[in-house]
Amino acid sequence: MYKHLITALKGFGMGAANVVPGVSGGTIALLTGIYTELIEAINSLMDLSVWKLLLKGKFSEFWKAAHGPFLLAVFVGVILSILTLARVMEYSIVHYPVQTWAFFFGLIIASAIYMILDIRDKKAGDLIWGVAGLALGLVVCTLTPTSTPDSMPFIFLCGAIAVCTMILPGVSGSFVLVIMGKYEFIMSALNNMDLPVLGVFVLGCVVGLLAFAKFLHWLLARCERQTMLVLVGFVLGSLVKVWPWNNMEAVRTANLLGGLDPGAMHIPGAILWGVAGLALVILLEILSKKKS
Repeated sequence: MYKHLITALKGFGMGAANVVPGVSGGTIALLTGIYTELIEAINSLMDLSVWKLLLKGKFSEFWKAAHGPFLLAVFVGVILSILTLARVMEYSIVHYPVQTWAFFFGLIIASAIYMILDIRDKKAGDLIWGVAGLALGLVVCTLTPTSTPDSMPFIFLCGAIAVCTMILPGVSGSFVLVIMGKYEFIMSALNNMDLPVLGVFVLGCVVGLLAFAKFLHWLLARCERQTMLVLVGFVLGSLVKVWPWNNMEAVRTANLLGGLDPGAMHIPGAILWGVAGLALVILLEILSKKKS
């Protein structure tokens, strides 16, 4: 039970990260040491032999083969996090944008450092893969959000694409929704419990997740080193989007809402929350090492 509770808390962290554009739930999974098991668990759901166990009435064997306890704990954590933190994140971004983005900026820097440290026997050629990932991350993070339709087929497509990036370290599914012009739409549907929209979006997520996890599992099995190096580049590239003063209009609006000087930069607060983000990752890493 203790193990499942810890897994659920890690899922809670993933859900919290995925609510905020620029922060990846995959990064949290990687930080907390459940990323590989998560990919393997999702990949097992694409194995026909696993589902045959269910058809034969061997539920306990199916539950074990499908990593049922693990996936259930992660799922419960993610759902609870999204339902409880969606409004909190929405409020903090509007009223405290500098502090909020500074926290995640620190978190992403620390996660990138640990990802680099985890790559053993570093070679000169590794730089090429890292730079390629960095360039790709910069391109993705500097794309301009566009106006898109609210039709159900497009909402399904948004779910399928966004969930793929949600399990990639350094790539934010929420930011993909921003790019596709549907972040505020989905957040509004979530806060207002618009079940038809949420149902179609979740269905898209399930389909996209199962299809993409199979490919990612195959990729990690054959090119793990190169894949991880590209992902490190993505993590670093995402820093462009979460720079605390990236959107000065949002900062001025928050200052006016708080009755402050519109030009206030909140540098001390940004430093404090940036350090808090760094400290959180370091703490998680220390706890992970101690547990190992």
